[in-house]
Amino acid sequence: MAVTGHSEIEIAATPAEVMDAIADVEALPTWSSSHKSVTVEERYDDGRPKRVRSTMNVMGINDEQVAEYTWNGDESVSWSLIESSQQKSQEGKYVLEPAGDGTKAVFDLAVETKIAIPGFIVKKAQKSGVETATKGLKKFVEKR
Repeated sequence: MAVTGHSEIEIAATPAEVMDAIADVEALPTWSSSHKSVTVEERYDDGRPKRVRSTMNVMGINDEQVAEYTWNGDESVSWSLIESSQQKSQEGKYVLEPAGDGTKAVFDLAVETKIAIPGFIVKKAQKSGVETATKGLKKFVEKR
């Protein structure tokens, strides 16, 4: 069964600036403690990442995964898991929209693991991941 998470945050930057930060996937280890390394294996013609390999450690569980990204200008980006040592599936998405002097970022994530993990650990990992994906992104963008 997939575990889902949802969060929204306002960031003091334009949607284009926020999307540029999201597209800088190789910088993920600087603002996401669970990401140990990130490598872009394939890019679209505009330079944005298409196929990305990452090594992660979430709640003491190591995972190497490959995801494929789909970009919709500066409005949204989504990714789908292609391969993983620990996950059956992962679907993630950021949707950005102008909000006052900044950007509202909406983050959604659905993950299904290959192995049975106690529910309280899954919920703690999900909460940490969603917080990093919003609060960590906000901090990263606003200090650029």
